[in-house]
Amino acid sequence: MPTLYLIPTLLADDTADRVLPATIRDTIAQTDAFFVENVRTARRFITGLKTGRIIDETTFFDLTKDTPPAETRKQIQELTERKRNAGVLSEAGCPGVADPGSVIVGMAHSLGWRVEPLVGPSSILLALMASGMSGQSFVFHGYLPIEKQDRVRTLRHLEKEAQQKQQTQIFMETPYRNDALFADILASCQTETRLCVACNLTAPDAFVRTRSVREWKTQVPDLRKKPTVFLLL
Repeated sequence: MPTLYLIPTLLADDTADRVLPATIRDTIAQTDAFFVENVRTARRFITGLKTGRIIDETTFFDLTKDTPPAETRKQIQELTERKRNAGVLSEAGCPGVADPGSVIVGMAHSLGWRVEPLVGPSSILLALMASGMSGQSFVFHGYLPIEKQDRVRTLRHLEKEAQQKQQTQIFMETPYRNDALFADILASCQTETRLCVACNLTAPDAFVRTRSVREWKTQVPDLRKKPTVFLLL
């Protein structure tokens, strides 16, 4: 049966030589069909790796939260019949985590494919590693509610869970809403709750700090348009 490769991408531009092992390039060079969140950025990523793959001879399938499952199943069934391997590319970091990659992975398992996750950067694990918070017990919640009232309610619940279970609570936001989320954390969480802000990970200007909410109120960072992971404990 074919193999589905889960291929990590970059968290920050121009960092491939530092964060991607050679197996990523080798796998992409030998794979000619990819399930991706954004075809334009996937093409740019593959071209930038200089693997020798001819981009116009590469097949890309859209895989977003709005892609009909029936469409994706038809595509992977066709690949199965033709015995062609495929790759999954996230917009940033590791596929299958906080993106639609799990959909195609589940289908691959049901069809008997071999699924191979490749090594690469994960903003969630890198943030947890650098936070100084519990790595024994943690929960990743993905994106919090957009509506302010719902978001504040969720933050208070996560804070309670962190305190009662001594469990690190991990979440993120669309970069242009980072400052609004940060302000809500400061306004709704207790002053001694610890908050880690992990921003632009793997980039030259990467920023990771863990402080109490009280301390953050006097040292507010600029998080606008910067990929950021937040952790509470």
